[in-house]
Amino acid sequence: MKLRHALLLLLSTVAFAAHAQEKFKVSTLTFTRPAKWESLPAGGMRAAELRISDPQTKEAIEIAFFHFGPANGGGTEANVRRWLGLFKEQGPALKQSVTQVTTGRTPLTYVQAEGTYMKGAPLDPNKTPMPGYALVGAIIEAEGGHIFVRMTGSSAFVKTHLGDFKKMIEAPLK
Repeated sequence: MKLRHALLLLLSTVAFAAHAQEKFKVSTLTFTRPAKWESLPAGGMRAAELRISDPQTKEAIEIAFFHFGPANGGGTEANVRRWLGLFKEQGPALKQSVTQVTTGRTPLTYVQAEGTYMKGAPLDPNKTPMPGYALVGAIIEAEGGHIFVRMTGSSAFVKTHLGDFKKMIEAPLK
């Protein structure tokens, strides 16, 4: 009986730890992932990757962190244009906003867009149109180079997680 109790305690501890908040570092900043968000293995150009899933609707949001060092990956303006360019609609037809703020002493640019997101690798000519999608991006002008964070998923699902996204981005800057 004691062994069974010990095993149940161990399993519940492991389950709790799997859902606990997790800290991870990108360049010089340490971020804290919200407890219900899942960490994925990062690779390629991605410094970190997270996912938010809804088991009932099967929807998922992808959050990718990029850091290219002092070269800044093209800088703020180039990345804003690149992110907005991921949508089929362009110009006034694209529902978009770009907001620049300073958190602590760090300049931060938020990019938001809604429309038909063209999902696929950057140079892939056969992108998949995803109508009703949103992108929320954050460009952190950090020491050691900009950190680019991009969240994509269905517009409604992204909107429900926007507050947690911004808290995660801004917390290490304060």
